[in-house]
Amino acid sequence: MTGIMRRIDLRGERPSAAELRKVLPRAALDTAKAADRVAPLIERVRTEGAPVLYELAERFDRVRPDRLRVPAEAIARALEELDPGIRAALETSIAHNRAGHVQQLPSAAEVEIVPGGRVTQRWLPVSRVGLYVPGGLAVYPSSVVMNVVCAQVAGVPSIALASPPQEAFGGLPHPTILAACALLGVDEVWAIGGAQAIAAFAYGVEDGEDVLEPVDVVTGPGNIFVAAAKRLVQGTVGIDAEAGTTEIAILADETAIPAYVAADLISQAEHDPAAASVLVTSSAALADEVESLIPVQAGATTHTERILTALAGPQSGIVLVDDVDAGIAVVDAYAAEHLEVHTADSRADAERVRNAGAIFVGPYTPVPLGDYIAGSNHVLPTGGTARFASGLNVTQYLRSQQVVEYSAPALAAQSAALDVLANAENLPAHGAAALVREGKGSAS
Repeated sequence: MTGIMRRIDLRGERPSAAELRKVLPRAALDTAKAADRVAPLIERVRTEGAPVLYELAERFDRVRPDRLRVPAEAIARALEELDPGIRAALETSIAHNRAGHVQQLPSAAEVEIVPGGRVTQRWLPVSRVGLYVPGGLAVYPSSVVMNVVCAQVAGVPSIALASPPQEAFGGLPHPTILAACALLGVDEVWAIGGAQAIAAFAYGVEDGEDVLEPVDVVTGPGNIFVAAAKRLVQGTVGIDAEAGTTEIAILADETAIPAYVAADLISQAEHDPAAASVLVTSSAALADEVESLIPVQAGATTHTERILTALAGPQSGIVLVDDVDAGIAVVDAYAAEHLEVHTADSRADAERVRNAGAIFVGPYTPVPLGDYIAGSNHVLPTGGTARFASGLNVTQYLRSQQVVEYSAPALAAQSAALDVLANAENLPAHGAAALVREGKGSAS
């Protein structure tokens, strides 16, 4: 059957992970090239400050905000005017995400290495974070929730948030974004978009009486230019990841329900024409049924053209495999941002997957549940980086710190070994620092 999505037939083959990564669909994103374009912009923000941000708002957002910092009354008004149904849904999302993130908090631990010598492991939140919420083709109050709740649970005392100014709202960020900030108690909001927002967070900006102090960590999703900006400021600040366009992979066998699979592929294609939707299945019949449903379901929703463009693009496709074992090898090589598992033994099969930003198990756990109210975080690694990166979690805003304390007898018991190792590295003063405390060595 010929359909919208291209097919890759791996039946009868057992390619290696490296070979799979070469043939699987993937968006062609050149972050290095984007970084070359973004670097001069970041340098201008660093050296010239606020005037550049107003200039770039006019250039990229087609509006010049009255102020970069959103007035407190605008944030309060957005909440007052928020649709009650949206407010109730956001409050549910906030509660669920707070519960889901609290369980991520690591505990302090202390271990006695030797009698009188102990090492304490403690976790401290960074002092200040900058959270980015994109504009573009959609409005994302859910990203406000995901970033802010995570930072608040971590105990971050100072939170700043930036979102692009909107021409339709007089140069303010979208009012639903502002209302979400109000619900979460975030009062420092900046009408700054794109790579320039990342630069402003990293280096700080003075705009008359309004001062955006530099942050310690920047998190939040965005386009390739936001990802490139994060790459360039990393080291000046910490970042979560270079998140790119959304992607979903679905691992399915003959027991999967075609209508559910089609709907879930479409749900992520709705984000962007460059979004990636990949079905990995051992059932050619399922693939055919899904393809027959896609035009019907896509035609019944709002963003039909965007969806069909994404599904027909080189970043999307259907991969046919011999069995679920082969399918697991494929999804591990692909390392999707979102992975759904629709198999006869979905929980057990999900546990066998190593590489995915987040895994959604069974027919009643669609990715949009995680986008909004599941209690998980939807800021996840894309582009195959789930092989080594994690989704946004509270440890992104925490620093691990070791506290070491030895008594005099404990040090004395270790000094000989310490001195031997110090001299083995030709660093005798290291050994002397221990020996002097026992009245030994030239310093005594």
